[in-house]
Amino acid sequence: MNDLVRQHTALSESDLEWLHLLVSEWQLLSDLSFADLVLWVPTLDGTRYVSVAQMRPNTGPTSYQDDMVGHLVPRGRRPLLDAALDEGRIVREGDPEWREEVPVRVESIPVRREGRVLGVIARNTNLLTVRTPSRLELTYLQSASDLAQMIAAGSFPFPGQQVDMDASPRAGDGLIRLDADGIVQYASPNALSAYHRLGLASDLVGQHLGQLTAELAPSRGPVDEAIAKLASGYAPREAEVEGDDGVIQLRAIPLKPKGTRIGSLVLLRDVTELRRRERELITKDATIREIHHRVKNNLQTVAALLRLQARRMDSDQGREALNEAVRRVGSIAIVHETLSQNLDERVQFDEIADRVLAMVAEISPGKIECRRTGRFGILDAEVATPLSMVLTEVLQNALEHAFVPGDQGSVEVAALRGGTREDARLLITVRDDGRGLPEGFDAQRTGNLGLQIVRTLVEGELGGSFDMVPAPERGTKVVLDIPVGPEK
Repeated sequence: MNDLVRQHTALSESDLEWLHLLVSEWQLLSDLSFADLVLWVPTLDGTRYVSVAQMRPNTGPTSYQDDMVGHLVPRGRRPLLDAALDEGRIVREGDPEWREEVPVRVESIPVRREGRVLGVIARNTNLLTVRTPSRLELTYLQSASDLAQMIAAGSFPFPGQQVDMDASPRAGDGLIRLDADGIVQYASPNALSAYHRLGLASDLVGQHLGQLTAELAPSRGPVDEAIAKLASGYAPREAEVEGDDGVIQLRAIPLKPKGTRIGSLVLLRDVTELRRRERELITKDATIREIHHRVKNNLQTVAALLRLQARRMDSDQGREALNEAVRRVGSIAIVHETLSQNLDERVQFDEIADRVLAMVAEISPGKIECRRTGRFGILDAEVATPLSMVLTEVLQNALEHAFVPGDQGSVEVAALRGGTREDARLLITVRDDGRGLPEGFDAQRTGNLGLQIVRTLVEGELGGSFDMVPAPERGTKVVLDIPVGPEK
């Protein structure tokens, strides 16, 4: 719509915003009218109309099988559009049109904003299925007529009341028509069922909806007054009302076809099961986060006990072995701490990698710079946990064996995500500029316990590959190639 309006018309940006507001609301008009809506706007030179938006009803058959958006029609070909635009009134005169052997009644509704007519809505009703209307259909049509008059007068849609049509109740979910005093004149079967779920034992017709709704809601005090005012339809508002056994979502639309409020429409939807499932998910998420938090605390306790035991060791070799275990446990604890702060089982691994780098850098024998380049991105928990241990072991091995006390050097961790969406991969390179590998070293066969852990986790648990080779100029390069899921 933005492109069509800016390319073909002279409307301002504020006018375009008004049309967007209208289009966000006009599904209601289409459903109440049982009719297709097409928004036509005059072109810049005034010789043609361009259709910039279209809506089909959920309550009846369509009148247009094809998409009308983008069509250009010369002025004069559709007299009803000309009359509505020039005279600023709703035009209903004329015989039905025949489209593919289907009779269609066409009406034109001017779209007014601040006294100017911006365009015209063509309302097209398929007459093939017309029958004697029921009370519900008569209420729909009367409400549609009131809304059309408000659009023609420039009082609908309501400024500042942008509506999310995916979340708001629709006419088919439940509809109540109120008079000017807030008394129910008509309630659709779905609306009555929703109020029965709140605890209503009688009919709705003849009751004051605001007072009744406040009585069915268990809260007391100012909230009652707000609910009563909302359900009375005095102002355009949305809210949820929760009773003992149900939750309904309300949306009030004051009807002012001639400038004075003659009543209101209240759209409502029974959202009891939806809210129940949301609460179950919130409870589940909170439980998962609490589990991760407790696991992290337990791991930190284990690390503290190992650290305490290391201080009591007389053997330097035994003390160092316990300190390595402390770092391994700490790397897993970092992952669980991150998971305890998330709503899903996915983590931003860049933060974890930086914390692992900082933790391992504490054992640096000299002035060794540790840095990260590239990004790991978001990883699943089942990838992040073993990968944090792998990264810890590789970095620990580089700092312990590549440098001697007093050395100056650097260790760089480079991460690169690539591959296709179906076969996304993470390539990690850990490079140091230290002493390099001893002669005859084979990373697949030799190595200490740390390298054995790395091989087992990378090849067995992560399904990737691991290699350790001499760096091109000096030092050692470790390459990890791991399959990962796509970033969401």
